[in-house]
Amino acid sequence: MSTEVLSIRISKELKEEVQKLNINIKEVIEKAIIDAIEQAKKKKIEEAINALLPEMEKVSEEQWVRAVKECRRER
Repeated sequence: MSTEVLSIRISKELKEEVQKLNINIKEVIEKAIIDAIEQAKKKKIEEAINALLPEMEKVSEEQWVRAVKECRRER
């Protein structure tokens, strides 16, 4: 896996506290970025679902059943 350099500015006091407590800042930042990415993806999916829901209300239960059966036959 290749890596990229990311530079941030934090207060001197915060840096001293991190060093004093021996916190691995790289791990903390990577985890925060991973969490932010997951949240953003979930939000995008939720927005897509919410945009589709009004259209889905127009589809009857009978149409759904027929569509599911057709998909199963195609496998």
